[in-house]
Formats: sequence, C-alpha cells, structure tokens
Amino acid sequence: MVLQAIFFYLFAAIAVASAFMVIASRNPVHSVLFLILAFFNAAGLFILLGAEFLAMLLVLVYVGAVMVLFLFVVMMLDVDFVEMRQGVLQYMPVGGLIGIILLVELLLVLGVWVISPEVVGNTAAPAPMPQDGANVSALGQLIYTRYILYFQTAGLVLLVAMIGAIVLTLRQKEGVKRQDISTQVGRTRDAAIEVRKVETGKGI
Repeated sequence: MVLQAIFFYLFAAIAVASAFMVIASRNPVHSVLFLILAFFNAAGLFILLGAEFLAMLLVLVYVGAVMVLFLFVVMMLDVDFVEMRQGVLQYMPVGGLIGIILLVELLLVLGVWVISPEVVGNTAAPAPMPQDGANVSALGQLIYTRYILYFQTAGLVLLVAMIGAIVLTLRQKEGVKRQDISTQVGRTRDAAIEVRKVETGKGI
C-alpha cells in the first residue's frame, strides 16, 4: 500500500504540473510535449486503479495517434501563434466571469455531495464478469453481449460523422485533371490512338 501511494502521488503531481505547463508554455510544440507527458501519467493512474484497458487506450489512441499527429501538424504548418494571441486580453473579463461561475458550481456540488448507503446497496443486476477477473475480458463481454446494440450504433454515428466531415471539407478545384472512369472505359480506338506518318530524319 505504501508503494502504491507513492506512485499515486508521483503520477498525480507530474500530471498536474505537466497540465499546468500545457497552458503556460509559450511554444506550442512544448505544450504538446507536456500534454503527452500528462497523458502518460494519467495512464499510470489508470493502471493503479486496475483499469489497464483505459490506460492502454490513452497511450495508443491519444499519445500514439492524436498528439503525435497534432505535433507534426504544428511543426509543419509553422503557425504564427504570436499573431493569433493578439487581442486575447479583451476576452479576459468574460473568460474570468465564466471561470468564476464554474468554480462556484463545482464548490456547490462538492459541498452537498454525499454517498447514501441505501443507494449503494440498491444497484442493478451485476454485469457478467470473467472468472479470472481481467478488466479487458469483462469489457469485451459487456460490449459484445449486453451493449452490442449501443456499440454498433455508436460506430454508425462515427461513420456518418466521418463521411459528413469529408463531404463538407472536400472542395472541387477547377483546372485539376481528375479520373473519369466511365469516359476512360468508354473511349474508342480512334479517340485513344493517333497514327502519324513521320518523314525520315524529322521528329513529331
């Protein structure tokens, strides 16, 4: 328990410090690197909680794909963030007001938050758990048995959202040669081949 508590405070402290550096760093590349560090420490906290599947997803999906892609986009585009930050101070009063409102709401929620023993005891039917108690096996049994309809529906929603994003962002540019399969397949020999008689010693 002592070793687990040490690792918990270590991961938590590094995660909070790196999250603060994400918003405090002036260089956007450094912010992305600190965010990757925060994700790694959050994955360590998930492992301590016994949720190794969430830790794996956090590392593979967010660190391995999203953050690395964002890092390469920031480095390749070379965006002038100094110019983008101009005029940000005029939004500080509105942002500060919204932040104070959210802080008050969180304090009100934490002030009245209690755990009722009756509510804890009155739970739904237990979910099927594997015999070995593995977290990944339990999630697999739940997703592909009890929640298969919701899982497939979420996949369809994401597919429709991806197709919609592609359609909305796709722009047809004029003057760009594109492949027309029907025209390519339906062309004749006369339209595809031109025979010219070249005199000896002369080019086309």
